[in-house]
Amino acid sequence: MTVSQATNERLVSQAEDVFYLNGSGNVTSEPETIKKIPGNKAVWVGIFAELSEFAVFFIAYFIAKAHNPIEFEQGPLALNTLAGTLNTFALITSSYFVAKALAAIRVDDPQKSIRCLSYAVSCGALYLLIKFWEYHWNVDHGIHADTNSFFSMYYYMTFNHLIHVSWASLSLLWAISQIKVGNYNKERHVGLTAIACYWHMVDLAWVIIFPLLYVLR
Repeated sequence: MTVSQATNERLVSQAEDVFYLNGSGNVTSEPETIKKIPGNKAVWVGIFAELSEFAVFFIAYFIAKAHNPIEFEQGPLALNTLAGTLNTFALITSSYFVAKALAAIRVDDPQKSIRCLSYAVSCGALYLLIKFWEYHWNVDHGIHADTNSFFSMYYYMTFNHLIHVSWASLSLLWAISQIKVGNYNKERHVGLTAIACYWHMVDLAWVIIFPLLYVLR
């Protein structure tokens, strides 16, 4: 190898240490950022566990429906569809505010993040109030868990989901407290991201539950 070749190879090696190719093939002076899942591994283990639980509920729903078609055809007609619709609106709105809160903390606007999280908690509280009112309405109209298979499934799925909304709402309150003391900020907000992912999972579960119980015949 000649001195000229050795010099050229050394220059190329040095250039590769400074410049990196990004995904589009363009040259950049920064190494390609390694993409990571939002939040942390622990919350995703929990999310997949919760989704698996709801998947079991949905399978049980369709099995029960296959064995009791008349009950599952008439059951939704007896429920308070308005309450279910309002709850759907409350959760979708809450997810919007959670997303806005996460976006705010990323641009170093903790006060806006706190406001948005407070709105999301309010939506969660509204969901809980509507759900408890709906349960009271059901009892007044003779709808109980032991009325038939459809209502057993209704109470089991909605009460389980109500518990998840309660947990998620408490998590949002925790996130607010952490922002106030400075633990969640522009540089450090993995915990808030994890909580946001969990909240969206709870919202997604309801988006599936609502048509199954209130709409489909």
